Amino acid sequence: MSLKILRLSQVVEMTGTSKSTIYRWINANQFPKPINLSHASVGWLEADINDWIQSKIQARG
Repeated sequence: MSLKILRLSQVVEMTGTSKSTIYRWINANQFPKPINLSHASVGWLEADINDWIQSKIQARG
């Protein structure tokens, strides 16, 4: 399991989506929730994002 923390710009690059889409998916419980790093910054575990991407690949059949 990877414990690398990704910032929003890295998640946007990995998923090919926009920041607003990421947050819309989070609010709809369709994307991993971020980890609070400080009062003004968040990050995501790389493993969580990779698992989410893999689930999308598997869902396409």
